[in-house]
This record gives sequence, structure tokens and C-alpha cells, in this order.
Amino acid sequence: MMGASSRDGYVNAVPKTVAFCTLGCKVNQYDSQAMLEKFLEAGFSQVDFDQAADVYVVNTCVVTAAGEQKSRQMLRRALRQNPEAQLVAAGCLAQKDADKLKGLGVRLVVGNQHRGSVVALLEDAVAKGQQTVAVESISRIPYEPLGISRQEGRSRANVKIQEGCDRFCAYCIIPYVRGTIRSRAPEDIALEVRRLAQAGYREMVLTGIHLSSYGRDLQNVTLLDAVREISRMPGIDRIRLGSLEPVAATPEFVKALAEIPQVCPQFHLSLQSGSDEVLRRMRRRYTSAEYLAAAERLKEAFPGCALTTDLMVGFPGETEEAFGQSLSFCREVGFARMHVFPYSKRAGTEADRMPGQLSRETKARRAKDAIALSEALSESYRKALVGTRQVVLFETAHEGCGRGHSPQLIEVEAKGGQPGEIRQVEITGLLGGGLQGTVI
Repeated sequence: MMGASSRDGYVNAVPKTVAFCTLGCKVNQYDSQAMLEKFLEAGFSQVDFDQAADVYVVNTCVVTAAGEQKSRQMLRRALRQNPEAQLVAAGCLAQKDADKLKGLGVRLVVGNQHRGSVVALLEDAVAKGQQTVAVESISRIPYEPLGISRQEGRSRANVKIQEGCDRFCAYCIIPYVRGTIRSRAPEDIALEVRRLAQAGYREMVLTGIHLSSYGRDLQNVTLLDAVREISRMPGIDRIRLGSLEPVAATPEFVKALAEIPQVCPQFHLSLQSGSDEVLRRMRRRYTSAEYLAAAERLKEAFPGCALTTDLMVGFPGETEEAFGQSLSFCREVGFARMHVFPYSKRAGTEADRMPGQLSRETKARRAKDAIALSEALSESYRKALVGTRQVVLFETAHEGCGRGHSPQLIEVEAKGGQPGEIRQVEITGLLGGGLQGTVI
């Protein structure tokens, strides 16, 4: 076990606290929880990131320039809070810019592999009084066997079942920092889900970098197989799918999902643009017509389901007409929620070299307009739920009010709901970006 007297060497003392900061996606959230459990097993206790800690772990993101900047900011902030602390940088920025992060005073850089050995690697780096970079090429590596036994809250848990992506969309850096597609063994998924169910988690959220590709590198295993297996396990009331490619929502797939009662009627179909010309230059593998067909298929099989999406604005060469087509398409689909973000140049991607780069002002204006549409669509969807009865899985409670989520992943507040309970709630109105109701 490590001992601490200064950042340059540990002598006869045991650091006891670790703080985590996680940026980016649900997969990063899962990876952070897996690393945290390694620290807890080694005798550490967790403290909030804004407190003084012996070790800070920043799980970084590089999807956008803003995410990358925030990652560096949090690393610097950690050392300002405790200059004597040991600093660990993990995740996608660590994979991309390992040597540069050493210059920020990071003791250990661990990318998107070797995260299960984070404590041992840190101890070794401290014992040797050196900075360690535990980053290797991830072009051809196996799935890293991380695991979790709990998550924040006691009701719903993210379960990572897939890693990597080989789509190479023109704007995206993720395949370069996450590697190729790797799927988690079905038996490992089953063990983890059973463990979480026994701990009281009633909703499982299946996550991955490219979830639709789950099983493609295994023999005779598909995403649908994983969902069916989990649905048979006792204690699992809900199964929610992470982001899906529209082309994955085939008639056969959707029909099979609809036959599994635990599947939640909320589907995140990544759109990026409603313009076919922009989709083509993005190297997305569907047209707007194919996307709409997938959306309608899900709506028919899951009446009243919530469709959510990602919308990128300001892609190189996106004209005002193409942007207008995107907004019109979003209205036609009728999304329950949209994650809007401006295009961000990522060095090494095809889009970084494209002509027609738009100004920051143009991208900001379009993002503002798209966010306004998102808010209007969300309000319209939620208003349609007023007067209905929804089954709410409560996750927290405060001053007699429980908060949880409906099957459509809309936050609901209702008096009397207790964490871990699933209750019928009559929806009485809107509340912020969610709903309020009365427990029946």
C-alpha cells in the first residue's frame, strides 16, 4: 500500500481518500465506478472532488473541444486543491495525449485499457518516484474485464456490455481512442446483472460505445440475445437500451423487443443531421427516410414511446437550407428530448480537413435555435403525459417527495415515493424539465 509525505515519495503513511471526476458518456461513468471499486477494495474511502483528497482520478473526454478543455481544467483544479495529491488521468484524453498530460503533473496516465490495475500501477509509480504512462495501442486488444457491484443511487445501474467502434464517421475521434469493437462475454454480463439485482437495482441500462454492434465479434450472440437473457433474471423490472443506430431498429429487432415486457419505451436513436447531404458527408450509414422508418417502427411497436437523439449543428458545409431541413425533420419525428451540440473540429478526423468550416458565431446561433426547438418538443411530449398514469421507479427522496423516472425516462416528482419503489403515479402537471404527480 502507498504511503504519503509528498508528491515525490511516499514514506510510512497510507493515503486514505480518493476523489473522482467523470466527464463524458455513460460508458465513462461505468469505467469510473469500476476503478473506484478497485480503490475501495484497497482500503481507500471516497470523498467529493471538491474536497482535499490523497488521490484524484479524472476520467477524461475528447468528444468535443469543450470536453477536452474541461478535462484539463479538472486536472489542474485537483492539484490546486491539494498540491501534495497523486493525480491519475484516465479515459479518452489520456489515450490521445498521454505525454502532454505528464506536463500537468499527472502521476499516472491510464488510457482505455489497464483501468482494472489502476491502484497497482499508481502504487508502483509512487514507489519508484516517477510518472507512469500505462497507455498502449488499442487497435487489436480484447475486451477489458471491468466490473461493478454498485452505483450511485440504489435503483438503476449502467451495465457496460460493449467497447469500441469501427464506424469512423467523418467528425468523430472515438474510434481512434476507444479502439475496435469488443463485446463483453455473455456470462460476465449475467454475473454482474445478478449481482446488481441482488443488491436492489431494478433497472439495468445497457451501455456501450457502439451498442448496436454488440456480439458482432462473438459467435452466435446478438444484442437481442443479451436483452432476452437479462429479462429472465429475477428482480429485473426494467431494461433500458443506450444509444442505438437507426439501422439496428429493423422490423425483426423491434418486434422482438416489444415482446419483452421489461424493455422501456424510450429509445435513443442518434441522428446528427436531418439533411441527407450532410449525413452523406458525415459518413453516417443511413438516410433521413431510413431514420424516419425506424422511428415510426418503434412508435408503432411501443405506443407513446419517447424517442431521444443527438443533433449536431454547423458541420462543415452545412448550409442554411440544410440546417432548416434538420429542424424540420426533428419536428416531423417529434423527439421527446434532443442533445444539441455544435460541430467541434477534432484533429486527425476527415471533417477536420473539409472545406466550408463555419464560424463560431454561426454554429452558436444554430445551436441556440436547435435548443429552442428541443425545449418546445420536450414540453409538447411531456404535456401529452399529463392526466396519464405512469409507473415510476423512485430513486431519491427529499422532504417527503420522491423523485424517479417514468418508463420514458422523464423525471417525475411525487409525494410519498420512496427510493427503490416502483409505484403508479397519476401525472398532474409539468415541473421544470420533468413531471409532477400523485402516487396512487
